[in-house]
Amino acid sequence: MTNKIQAKKIISTNEAPAAIGPYSQATEAHNLIFISGQLPLNPSNGEMVEADIEKQTRQCLVNMQAILNIAGLGLSNVLKTTVLMADLKQFAQMNAVYAEFFKENPPARAAFEVKALPKAALVEIEAVAAR
Repeated sequence: MTNKIQAKKIISTNEAPAAIGPYSQATEAHNLIFISGQLPLNPSNGEMVEADIEKQTRQCLVNMQAILNIAGLGLSNVLKTTVLMADLKQFAQMNAVYAEFFKENPPARAAFEVKALPKAALVEIEAVAAR
C-alpha cells in the first residue's frame, strides 16, 4: 500500500521551459515548493541560450523566478539551491550572476561539478522554497 502526499500540488507555467521528461517544473506540499533543476532554456522556443556561463546562469534563475511567480512567491522565499556545473573553474562567473539574484539573505546552497548536464548545458539550478 502506498501513501500519497495529501497536499501535493503541481506547479507549472509557460514562462519557464516545459519539462523534458517525466517530472514537474515544481511541486508543493506542506508549504514547501520543490523546483526541478532549471536548465538555461529559453521558454519561448525551448532552445538553449548561448554557451556562456553567465548567460546560462541568468536564464536558469529567470526560469526559477517564473515558477516562483506563478506560485505567488519570489526569490526571497528560496531556502536552498543546488547548482550543478559542467566546470567548477567557472564558479566565480556563475557566483557573480547568482549574487545579482540573491542580494540579501541568500539561501543555503551546494554546488557540484558533474560530468555532463542535459542538452550539454553548462549549469543547472534546482531549489526548495517555502511559503
